[in-house]
Amino acid sequence: MTGTVLTEPLLALRDLAAEWATDLRAAGAVLDRDPDAIAQFADLPAVRCMAQLLVPGEYGAEGIKVAGHRFHGMTALERTVLLEEFARGDAGAMLAAPGASMSGVLIDVLGDDEQKAWFYGRLVDRPTWTFFALTEPDAGSDANALTTSLTPGPDGDFLLNGRKRYVGNASRAGMGVVFARTAPGPLGVRAVLLDTASPGFRAEPLGMLGLRGARFCALEFDGVRIPANRVLGRHLSPTRRGMWAATLTFNRLRPGVAAIAVGIARAAHEYVRAEGGLLTGGAAAEWDQLGYRIESVRNLVHLAAMEVDAGGSRGGHLASSAKAEASRLAEDATRAACRFFGPSARWAHPLLDKLVRDARGVEFMEGAANIQKLIVFTGLLAGKVGQGESFPALNRPLGTGGLPCG
Repeated sequence: MTGTVLTEPLLALRDLAAEWATDLRAAGAVLDRDPDAIAQFADLPAVRCMAQLLVPGEYGAEGIKVAGHRFHGMTALERTVLLEEFARGDAGAMLAAPGASMSGVLIDVLGDDEQKAWFYGRLVDRPTWTFFALTEPDAGSDANALTTSLTPGPDGDFLLNGRKRYVGNASRAGMGVVFARTAPGPLGVRAVLLDTASPGFRAEPLGMLGLRGARFCALEFDGVRIPANRVLGRHLSPTRRGMWAATLTFNRLRPGVAAIAVGIARAAHEYVRAEGGLLTGGAAAEWDQLGYRIESVRNLVHLAAMEVDAGGSRGGHLASSAKAEASRLAEDATRAACRFFGPSARWAHPLLDKLVRDARGVEFMEGAANIQKLIVFTGLLAGKVGQGESFPALNRPLGTGGLPCG
């Protein structure tokens, strides 16, 4: 695989994120017991960073100033750098933080000026949680099978009815994005901005084994009024405001999810180095090999982010490959770490137990491995991946993004 190197500003961003991530480890242990305790960690630098991430500077966000550059997390490569380090600290604590999160990516794709001002303005005004509601109890994340409905109301606005499930942070959110159906077929899928103070909205936290800080919820919409100016993509053609936007959003998000998995794998790898004593012989060789694998998958994640940022036609397929491989890496690394400490490892080492649970949770974020492999396979059939040619993202500079090396 071709390796990647980060520019000096991104290396400085990574170092700063690694420093901030140290506070997340203790916070993650608390949130694993009590997800509602996130408020007591609001002043941690990593939490404050997440609260402003994905908010453009023109809307008043301060961003992260380091090495003469200001980062707002608007590129996939910036997000992979930050999220890997924060997940190495604690993925659950990171996901529990307020901020634009997934909704911010969709707003960047679909929002008009008025909608962006409303959404970003609330985030800048005060730390605010958001949610992204696509998955349904009976249809999963298959947008073509959505049953949540958006129907015209008597006053020119719309009424939202239906259910969603496995939606992170919804019970603590002030606003979010909901996908619903206005008509049959892929062109009948729309996304709307919802204020959680609206009558008829209900969010119920679900029991969780891993990533408990993220507070996954079941949602119900009972005649929730959606103002006409909160329907996203109203300024775009029908082909660019439904499934197209959802697909583009997931493509942009998946390198970041893959980076979270890499961060979890690194945490497990480093824990054995720190707590497992002197590794010799076959054990040392096995752990060295795992380290090389982590580095290789990180390169794949960076390549996927660079391709997504460059707008390449293969960005989605590479992002899916990175997500599938990184999720498998996280599970393999955390289980391998437990083997070094014997049958009682998860009992005697609570951090390892948490890492195993969190790693499994990442598998189901933004599509499980079977879905990602299907996406890669369609890319192979279409000749978009696996042909041996260089990636377009590596053939031109990307400002403060990554640069290639042989």
